[in-house]
Amino acid sequence: MRLGVLDVGSNTVHLLVVDAHRGGHPNPMHSEKTQLRLAEHVEAGQLTAAGADGLVRAVARAKTAAINAGCEELLALATSAVRDAGNSAAVLARVRVETGVALQVLSGEDEARYTFLAVRRWYGWSAGRLLVLDIGGGSLELAAGLDEDPEVALSVPLGAGRLTRQRLTGDPPTRGDLDLLAADLDAALAPIARRLRQGGSYDLAVGTSKTFRSLARLAGAAPSSAGLRAPRMLTDVGLHQLFGFISRMASADLAGLDGVSPGRAHQLVAGAMVADAAMRALRVSELHICPWALREGAILHRLDTLGVPAPSQRPWPLNDRHPAARPRPRAAQELSPPAAGQR
Repeated sequence: MRLGVLDVGSNTVHLLVVDAHRGGHPNPMHSEKTQLRLAEHVEAGQLTAAGADGLVRAVARAKTAAINAGCEELLALATSAVRDAGNSAAVLARVRVETGVALQVLSGEDEARYTFLAVRRWYGWSAGRLLVLDIGGGSLELAAGLDEDPEVALSVPLGAGRLTRQRLTGDPPTRGDLDLLAADLDAALAPIARRLRQGGSYDLAVGTSKTFRSLARLAGAAPSSAGLRAPRMLTDVGLHQLFGFISRMASADLAGLDGVSPGRAHQLVAGAMVADAAMRALRVSELHICPWALREGAILHRLDTLGVPAPSQRPWPLNDRHPAARPRPRAAQELSPPAAGQR
């Protein structure tokens, strides 16, 4: 079957289309991103009208692309940027009415579980007990275990984008801000690390997400042109050396480095600090970098549950290509930009 997964994150709205079947390897057929930086459109805990407008447009484009790609189903997932907004219910209602796409908001723990499943399938049972770290824009997900469902799955609000906005406002950040954030990260991650270590030592520690891939590339890992299966590592020594370099650079200069996305360059320093603090707290000296993460985990879970309907996880069917027009609910109307004489 041809399956699409739409991931609405803090930075991007990413559509991935694959051909896959139960027990088979998902074969990527199409991928496209919209750089929305949704988390930067949250004010006083609410997603702004401009942010909601951008989300509706991005989801509508993704739906059209999924239809054009021949998808039979689209799994539409939203993570921390939507999850943390106080008006998320109204935003989701508006997206559903105007695009026909029902976004499913994942909890942080579910993010960690989907990602862990993807990493387990990538490395297989021979990897033993896995530790998985995923640095997103709004949160850090951590999971550990021997099986496909982790023994421990956690999410903490230590995303690279969130920390950049809240704690590293200089460009480049000041030494004082860096030192204060480093101390706070150590304090926040100490109890998390103790909980994850209760199950025993790790046979393989893995980092996944764009942040880890960028850091590994800057520390000398193979470029993306080497393919998904090229082994990539990030060591604590390499990360320390890299941090001494990037922490003194402005975001415009970071954007010119190989492997750094211009839209994420401004949060690279915070991402490196989270990676360093997590590796130190968990006593990990090296991370294997996995190319699979949340989207692939969602696809694998869907394939595993074919024929087992679950109302809370049922995907949006693409045969409903033209949802009937109906009045928008009051909450959704309030998200619309004011009319010309009301501004």
